[in-house]
Amino acid sequence: MTASSTPSRLIVGPFNRVEGDLEVSLDVADGRVQRAWVNATMYRGFEQILLGKHPLDALVYVPRICGICSVTQSVAAARALGSACGAEVPPNGVWLTNLMLACENAADHLTHFYLFFMPDFTRPIYAGRAWYAQALERFAAHSGSHAREAVAVRQRWFQILGTLGGKWPHTQSIGPGGSSRNVSASELIRLGTKVAEMRSFLERVLYGAELETLAALDSEEALARWLARDPQRGDLRLFLSIAHDLQLETLGPGPALTMSYGSFADPHGGYAFAPGAWDGQGLHPVDPAHITEDARHAWLADSDTAQHPAQGVTLPQIDKADAYSWNKAPRLHAQVVETGALARQLADGQPLIRALWGRTGGNVMTRVLARSIELARLVLWTEQALRAIVPDAPCSTDVVLPMEADSFGLCEAARGSLGHWLSIRGGKIANYQIIAPTSWNFSPRDRHGNPGALEAALVGAPVLPGETTPVAVQHIVRSFDPCMVCTVH
Repeated sequence: MTASSTPSRLIVGPFNRVEGDLEVSLDVADGRVQRAWVNATMYRGFEQILLGKHPLDALVYVPRICGICSVTQSVAAARALGSACGAEVPPNGVWLTNLMLACENAADHLTHFYLFFMPDFTRPIYAGRAWYAQALERFAAHSGSHAREAVAVRQRWFQILGTLGGKWPHTQSIGPGGSSRNVSASELIRLGTKVAEMRSFLERVLYGAELETLAALDSEEALARWLARDPQRGDLRLFLSIAHDLQLETLGPGPALTMSYGSFADPHGGYAFAPGAWDGQGLHPVDPAHITEDARHAWLADSDTAQHPAQGVTLPQIDKADAYSWNKAPRLHAQVVETGALARQLADGQPLIRALWGRTGGNVMTRVLARSIELARLVLWTEQALRAIVPDAPCSTDVVLPMEADSFGLCEAARGSLGHWLSIRGGKIANYQIIAPTSWNFSPRDRHGNPGALEAALVGAPVLPGETTPVAVQHIVRSFDPCMVCTVH
């Protein structure tokens, strides 16, 4: 190996505009990342805190895992508890719970685009690009005109959660029997005005088109026609111009398998976004029995094999050899998967996203575009959900928890698939294990040496001379939208 190609180690982190602490170690040679190690640097211990508690206490503790996706944690816990006692949730309870979840997910997508992802294109390194002045005016941190407007719209959008759940974050109205807070006809009208305001902002500022138009894009040719129709209108068109200029579809390749548990199951058994694992050849059912966690490279007690989460434990072991993260390595059928909006839209058969994935696979561009299309679809779905709610109809049922049970609850956060596994013994929590979306996407290597989704995605990323926080690495990391506090619970 020549001296010029000898790898040098670059440690990037902690990252700003990330929920929690993240550190990435990179081996760099010849201006490119050769290998990467992703370190979730915190330990929080929620799974230990819950041991010995009354099962319903989980509804108080788990929303506090994260201030961004607390409703999602509540829903997963409520579903695990509901499964343990065989709860039958009234239709209104299903719609109201899903409406709160959709509200939070849509806000996360909006936040990701305007506050987490797009500000990276206002860095001085891009000052010579034709689009730079527009990006600076719209997305600059603290001063970007569209970013500031998005924050104001997001604040009013969260009034939906204030009405349905009393507050956000850490909403407490979601339980195993449904939602404890009903709505009247007049409140439904007021909620409708919040949805209309979000629609107006998205159509005017983000898309420059009706939501229905975005949701209906069904091919790369249709996307090209939409772009050409009015190339200067809307922030999504600007992003796609930036993506083309910087060749973002060549950055951050994802694994060959994506996974979604399915979003917003309605009372009749359907899904707004279908579940499934997509491998490019077809959609396959996700069997939770084939989910495992490998703690080989985590600062946690390990066994001889990867464990199903129902049998898993989370016990710190800080002097463990070869460990470099507090995150375990989740796998489905022993395979690395990507989860998130891209996975959901692939599972649901969104034709444009499937066409792009078929040509280029998962990458920075397809992840951000999938989130943008999903945001349009989410707001359209909330309009339908409001029409489905029957004012003052029952929204919750009483439940009686068993003294002994093993159960789990699954749902989709904005960042991807979330699962809670619960064991009850003698009326108390005997074990509680959580696999969050960032646990999947930001996992360390497993015992077979297979890198996690982000670790593999970073290989090949360019590192310019003198860069200590490579901008390409930033784009790749943020395309997965990490939530590290969920990862380490």
